[in-house]
Amino acid sequence: MKEQDVKKRFGLVIKNWRKKSGISQDELARHAELHRTYVSDIERGVRNPSLQSIERLAKAFNVSFSTLFQPLEDTEMPSAEIGGSQKGKC
Repeated sequence: MKEQDVKKRFGLVIKNWRKKSGISQDELARHAELHRTYVSDIERGVRNPSLQSIERLAKAFNVSFSTLFQPLEDTEMPSAEIGGSQKGKC
């Protein structure tokens, strides 16, 4: 698999998690403490996210790091709101 394919597939997973969570890119970026254009680039598959960024995204979705490497249909959405206790603190 080419590097570009990996980035695009990961971007789709993040986009699907965000849409399923019912939040905007701005909200996800705020909860993950990332710049919105960085999140947009990840979703479009043009950015190679760092491990720290992936960890921040997982924390924002209130899921484990490894969950973001599984197709969305294989995972359950967490019962807690996005960002857990961070909601409203951004």
